[in-house]
Amino acid sequence: MPTDDGTTRRTVMKTTGALAGLGIGAGCLGESGSSNEGSTYSVTMEPVGEVEFDGVPESWLPYTADYADMGVALGQGDGLVGVGRAHLYGTHYYDELPGVSVDAGELTELWDGGTGQEVFYELDADVHLIDPNFMINRLGWSRDEVDEIADTVAPFIGNTIFSASYDWHDYDRYTLYEAFEKVAELFQERGRYEAFATLHDEVIADLESRRPEESPSVAVLVPASAEPEEFYPYLIDEGTQSKHWTDLGVRDALGTNDIEDAQAGGGTVDYETLLEIDPDVIAIRQQGQVTEEEFENGIVSFLRDHDVASELEAVRNDRVVYAGMTYQGPIIHLFQLERVAQGLFPNAFGGEDLFDRQAVADIVAGNT
Repeated sequence: MPTDDGTTRRTVMKTTGALAGLGIGAGCLGESGSSNEGSTYSVTMEPVGEVEFDGVPESWLPYTADYADMGVALGQGDGLVGVGRAHLYGTHYYDELPGVSVDAGELTELWDGGTGQEVFYELDADVHLIDPNFMINRLGWSRDEVDEIADTVAPFIGNTIFSASYDWHDYDRYTLYEAFEKVAELFQERGRYEAFATLHDEVIADLESRRPEESPSVAVLVPASAEPEEFYPYLIDEGTQSKHWTDLGVRDALGTNDIEDAQAGGGTVDYETLLEIDPDVIAIRQQGQVTEEEFENGIVSFLRDHDVASELEAVRNDRVVYAGMTYQGPIIHLFQLERVAQGLFPNAFGGEDLFDRQAVADIVAGNT
């Protein structure tokens, strides 16, 4: 926080490009900074532009869990100090990776009926892996509030990549691995990034060589209640929340029928609307850990027994699948891709791991 004389513990450093337009200062690391102090480098990422650092950040703060997963993948889990909402962070996937663990319950949540500035001062992170426009357009901050935290605590650097539905996102949107590469530059972890990129490419190549030519239409839905009569629709688009679907070459059943994404202010859809669309596959997005048994005994069983839902082709053909969670970085994406591939194409991928868990754990540990 500011000292009594108004100075800050971080020095505002050189900024260029979009950063100047946003009025957001980039800070170097101060007394709690990295042991690499004196090794100055910069990272350029839209919408902020160039941010210069005088050492690798030791503590870091994302809002969305896609960036949390990226940092963990790069071996930076010990420096993670918080996240927007813990239940939206799929840390349970790490349980399958030897030696990789993040206790989401121990992370400070930024959201508490809203997100104020004070928690940023309390956490005092060395960098905020957050798109400043997300803070303004989704969380209601003013430009001055963003500038204040950037100037007096630490810089913002990040891009809202999970959804392509926001009309305020009129600048470059990165793919998952483009954003991951930027985060690797931030943490100076090129080796881990390249190892993940290689593993990812191998998994995708294997999947493409074996997946059926079928391109089913998929409706991604979030139940509005435990026993839903309505659902929030989520389009399969260029956002990273859809990457496991686009990797499998499916067709979006909702957008092609003029359904608006819930994240863009769209409403709900009911069973009558779904019957008109009648997608080949219904994919139910649920946050947190959901086992196959829980999914089958919960939402799938409910849909089968429902007077109207039972008429849907996807329900009749037993093609209701788990859609995964919203936020996925490189680790969570591999797990969600595997489960979706097994759900969509059980004859091709059922009953087998699509990627090597130990290989992922070795990359995170730096044993590559």
